[in-house]
Amino acid sequence: QVQLVESGGGSVQAGGSLRLSCAASGYTNSRACMAWFRQTPGKSREGVAVFAKDGRTVYADSVKGRFTISSDNIKNTLHLQMNNLIPEDTAMYFCAADKLACLYGPNLHGTFNYWGQGTQVTVSS
Repeated sequence: QVQLVESGGGSVQAGGSLRLSCAASGYTNSRACMAWFRQTPGKSREGVAVFAKDGRTVYADSVKGRFTISSDNIKNTLHLQMNNLIPEDTAMYFCAADKLACLYGPNLHGTFNYWGQGTQVTVSS
């Protein structure tokens, strides 16, 4: 089993920054691939960024150049640094993990079996 707990969400004005964190625990191999997703009411969950165990990353086009995903292996924590936020970034952000989702490389459309409870990000104009 893997447990994921997100933190760091909040309300900011457009142009501001937030840093999300995801504290992970449980079977290490099941966390070989980790990611951030987001979802707004009435819309499908969207892959934002993926971090593979080998350090490769992939980002959604909408966040490239503004968001950075990173992993602190000592603290077992996944981060998402979000800069230059825009109102369209408003969503519930979820941390996800899986053993095989990055089997062929980091993939925004991979299948993740472990999810956190989410943290809300609200960006006002």
